[in-house]
Amino acid sequence: MPSIYQLKPTFQNLLRPLVQRLFDHSITANQVTLLAGITSVILGAGIACFALHLWVFVLIPVWMVLRMALNAIDGMLAREFGQQSHLGAYLNELCDVVADSALILPFALIPDVSLLLVLLVTLLALLSEYSGVLGSMVGASRRYDGPMGKSDRAFVLGALATGIAIGWIGFLWINFVLGILAVLLIYTLVNRVRSGLNEVQKKTFSN
Repeated sequence: MPSIYQLKPTFQNLLRPLVQRLFDHSITANQVTLLAGITSVILGAGIACFALHLWVFVLIPVWMVLRMALNAIDGMLAREFGQQSHLGAYLNELCDVVADSALILPFALIPDVSLLLVLLVTLLALLSEYSGVLGSMVGASRRYDGPMGKSDRAFVLGALATGIAIGWIGFLWINFVLGILAVLLIYTLVNRVRSGLNEVQKKTFSN
């Protein structure tokens, strides 16, 4: 299934000069990963504290763009400058799911928004990423299949938060979008499991 993730190579090419400068200043991939995760938690907590002031949700789309850039940067530092490590692999996956949760949960504090839907989307986001990681445990690659991968979620949640901040959408539309997001996350989870199994099967037949 198509995903915004497929645009990643183009995004990386734009960031490559910045990545080179960061490396020249001894910035490591793990430092960038931790920065993205910790900032997401702090930002999510801040938005939660002021969630009744809906304008504060404008911080989410701004940070989503910056976070996507940081996620691309840490991967490029790791792969292109010999900074790959087992610790980095753990940090990358753990910081992503923690950051996702921190940025999704504040939506539950908007009046009349369904707590159940917000919790469901948070859980499904975590499970969809976990299903992608499990690919490597069964002999497949780490799966990034869509239609609702990390980049796609960032886009949808950023657009939703923008609509909330400028007063274009109310709680009914928020709940509707969250419901659609939950359905797409379930499909993503199933798609990643199926794609991983198909990959393993093809490897088995080729051997």
